[in-house]
Amino acid sequence: MALQRFSHCSHWGAYSLLVEDGSVVGVEPFAGDPAPSPIIHSVKYWADSRHRIAQPMVRERWLRNKGPNERRPDDRFLPVSWDEALRLVADEIDRVRQTFGNRSIFAGSYGWTSCGRFHHASSQLKRLLNLMGGYTGHVDTYSTAAGPVILRHTLGDAEACNGGATTLDAVAEHAQTVVVFGGLSPRTAQSEAGGIARHQLETYLRAMVARGVHFVLISPLRDDLPEWVPAEWWPIRPNTDTAVMLGLAGEIVAAGRHDRDFLATYCSGADRFVDYLSGKKDGTLKNAAWAASIADLDASRLRELAARLVETRSMLTVGWSLQRADHGEQPYWAALGLAAVIGQIGLPGTGVGYGYGSLGGMGPPLAASNSPAFPQGSKPNRDFIPCARIADLLLNPGATFTYEGGTYVYPDTRLIYWAGGNPFHHHQDLNRLRRAWMQPETIIVQDPMWTATARRADIVLPASTSIERNDIAGARRSGHLVAMQQAIAPVGQARSDYDIMRGLAELLGVEETFSQGRDEMAWIRHLYEISRKDARERFDHLLPEFEEFWQQGVVEVPTRANFTYLDEFRKNPAVHPLSTSTGRILLWSDTLEQSGLEDCLPHPAWLEPAEWLGCATSTEMHLISRQPVGKLHSQLDEAPASEATKRNGHEQVWLHPDDASRSGIADGDTVRLWNARGQCLASAKVVDDIRPRVVMLPTGAWYDPQDNTDDALDRAGNPNVLTLDKGSSGFGQGCAAHTCLVNIEPYRGQ
Repeated sequence: MALQRFSHCSHWGAYSLLVEDGSVVGVEPFAGDPAPSPIIHSVKYWADSRHRIAQPMVRERWLRNKGPNERRPDDRFLPVSWDEALRLVADEIDRVRQTFGNRSIFAGSYGWTSCGRFHHASSQLKRLLNLMGGYTGHVDTYSTAAGPVILRHTLGDAEACNGGATTLDAVAEHAQTVVVFGGLSPRTAQSEAGGIARHQLETYLRAMVARGVHFVLISPLRDDLPEWVPAEWWPIRPNTDTAVMLGLAGEIVAAGRHDRDFLATYCSGADRFVDYLSGKKDGTLKNAAWAASIADLDASRLRELAARLVETRSMLTVGWSLQRADHGEQPYWAALGLAAVIGQIGLPGTGVGYGYGSLGGMGPPLAASNSPAFPQGSKPNRDFIPCARIADLLLNPGATFTYEGGTYVYPDTRLIYWAGGNPFHHHQDLNRLRRAWMQPETIIVQDPMWTATARRADIVLPASTSIERNDIAGARRSGHLVAMQQAIAPVGQARSDYDIMRGLAELLGVEETFSQGRDEMAWIRHLYEISRKDARERFDHLLPEFEEFWQQGVVEVPTRANFTYLDEFRKNPAVHPLSTSTGRILLWSDTLEQSGLEDCLPHPAWLEPAEWLGCATSTEMHLISRQPVGKLHSQLDEAPASEATKRNGHEQVWLHPDDASRSGIADGDTVRLWNARGQCLASAKVVDDIRPRVVMLPTGAWYDPQDNTDDALDRAGNPNVLTLDKGSSGFGQGCAAHTCLVNIEPYRGQ
């Protein structure tokens, strides 16, 4: 059979799949992508049957004795037909909703299975359950929770960290000083949730370098900016960025160089924030010396930077990673406070931006028209949890939790239906999650792969991967729509997420409403036409007819370049107020004052984390668990791009030469990392470009505990056996993975 080409897209970019004799033999990047991700060459390994779920399976232990159980990954599974599997699932949905109510069905399904907007597993599931009376879901994400929550409160919306900040082309044209808190790296910009056609971060960074922009990188890791970007590297203590931001703001205020007009015109509570910086509230002056003592940086350099920020056109960039910590709301709010003190918010290329480079769509020209989305319908019930509070939900039914100033109750979860995701990758303190996972009566997992989560399910439904079905890529942060054409036949008995849900809908009596009479291609055409109509009517942008689009593979949608966040607000705050309680930027919150939360004060504040180097023992190190370079989350963990980043089958943990010498560790040694929560193995990589007493172990290794005991040794190197499972605060309840102390030693075991 002749070589065939199929247009496709994944989280790592647009490309053509090359198929011969029914197998993917190669990948060609989209010609318009200036910096294609090498991960796209791994997608053919989705068809590797070694890791695929071949047919529907049911845990034998659950069939014998339905209800809460240990759910050991080595339990025996029994193959069943699709008809039997769907009947079991439909019966469980009906049983739980009729006996305990829909709130007892948890369908969080935090997934990254596919960038396709139609076969979006969690949307498919939630549409079905909404037709059945609802479910308990989640709000926010593991990546972004504390940040959006505090920005919704203080800026009126979370657009600044969801892709709506000042675009990087404007920064490249106007900024003179760029201070990077956390990272600004093409490594994380490889991916985008709804797919991406052009990776542009490197283009903008090179334009800034060519213009002579002065970069300051404030991070424990030097490679959070590419090595070719000439930057001052300040190796900060992790979790102390808030103190640095407040110290810089305090220096500017003490010098009388703060923008009083901006603070008076555009901010609420500025006087009380300035009083906090000046020490009137607590007797502590927030200045360079104070910040330097907390963050272990040079006070004189902080003073120089404070002066430079008001003397030049400056942009503060804050990575998504900073919010994933204890008190993760504070660096986002403190950066806003610092930018307000400087007074350049709303001017081209300056102010503050959140999440640049955290995904590929953060920073390029803004997509303007509606993107395709499979409609979930209205959710009949209001039950929810903050995304990273799954273990709390399962372990504490009936307990209360706080979120954004309200108080809520954890439902009594009897059924989990997880479609297209792997919480045994995403979640913190996996030993605690494993214990919590025993509580529900039934767990259903729908996934292509035998992930750690699938192995801990009661009913397992094999879903196809995107290369085995048709779909459409495109999202609110993408400047293109991409045809995702089926390239190969489904592996084994795998079915598409739509076919699975449509089968369940028929058994549950809602198929007609669920499908609206459309098959796969009819839905894809329908979603495309909605986007096409919006582009034409609102922007006079003509997209081709569907047939031409499907043949062509990639089309551009309307975008907005050189965008300046809050420019209209700055020009006329009375006409364009923010959606906050006062219409202005909040630097003091009456709501938080009334809430009385000790872990989220009414103003940006430095609050000591639960674990950090300021309270560590002499042997403890601070663990950073960041996104890997060769995969996204745990996807394609055993494909070549990911395997190339490992040694001896283990993820590599970075540590400084001084720490390696003190601990008797040589480069390439197998090491054990541990704390009271768990332990794992890794391979040591000794590098200079990391702060002493900090170690970095990337996420994504498939959880592989040695046994099923409480403190089982994870052999693969999954850092989430070590991370802290607590909310960032009682206000935001975000993931706090980057607040984590560990010990490290050479591994002498077998």
